[in-house]
Amino acid sequence: MAITDRPIADLLTRGWWKVLVRGLIAIAFGVYTFVNPGMALATLVLIFGAYAFIDGVFAVWAAFEGRDVNEQWWVVLIGGLLGIGIGVLTFMAPGITALTLLFYIAIWAIGLGVLGIVAGVRLRHEISNEWMLILAGVVSVLFGGALIASPGAGALSVLWMIGGFAVVLGLILVTLSFKVKGLRNQAAK
Repeated sequence: MAITDRPIADLLTRGWWKVLVRGLIAIAFGVYTFVNPGMALATLVLIFGAYAFIDGVFAVWAAFEGRDVNEQWWVVLIGGLLGIGIGVLTFMAPGITALTLLFYIAIWAIGLGVLGIVAGVRLRHEISNEWMLILAGVVSVLFGGALIASPGAGALSVLWMIGGFAVVLGLILVTLSFKVKGLRNQAAK
């Protein structure tokens, strides 16, 4: 039985922990890049590939879980498939250059950001704090745009940008997960 009269909000409250896990993984990835700035490019490639793939799997899971209550479930599915695709591409070609990795990450971040903005705008009448989802999308688009605008930046700068993006995105997702969990607690009263 739904805890609210809003099916998408109900779906989010049931899956709040998935948003939390995605945020925690993003934070862990970001912190790792700051703690190990001298890591080899191959290590970064594999860690990024794993992160994008896992994030994509969680998004696809959420999309299929919500397909009965959300007619725009395909937007989340596309974002998840994009993450899985970028993750698989990264593992298939681990010897890619830093520039190629930079463009992989930029395209993934922009695509994920646009889909996040679309989802936030569509959910604005169903959930409160949808601005966090929109903000996460804007941060993703700005990050991807910054990577494309300055591809010649040094490897350390790119690592720091990637780490910063992951931490900011992760913090936003963790905050959103607890806000969504709060909806469940409010509905139970």
